[in-house]
Amino acid sequence: MQWLYLIAAILGAALPLSQLFPFLAQNGFDVPLLFRQLFQNHVSAFFGLDVIVSSVALWLFVFSEGRRRGMRNLWLYVLCNLAVGVSLAFPLFLFFRERKLHEME
Repeated sequence: MQWLYLIAAILGAALPLSQLFPFLAQNGFDVPLLFRQLFQNHVSAFFGLDVIVSSVALWLFVFSEGRRRGMRNLWLYVLCNLAVGVSLAFPLFLFFRERKLHEME
């Protein structure tokens, strides 16, 4: 199962970034424009808020579960979440969590 998590993390990075790079090429690192477009209508705001709430829940899970399992460098998953999103950070955390669980057996 752990390798499926790694594949999901790779896709979770590649697919969102394939949409971000054209925006950056056209607009540069214009964060206010990015947020204006993210909350431009109710549907996009729905997805934006869903991701923000999911991100906070992920951080809580990463730090509580990561500490319980003795995992190190937990900040890395928060950085991945901020740089790309939940789609990278969550499966990447699960991949390394599975590896840690196999070490503990």
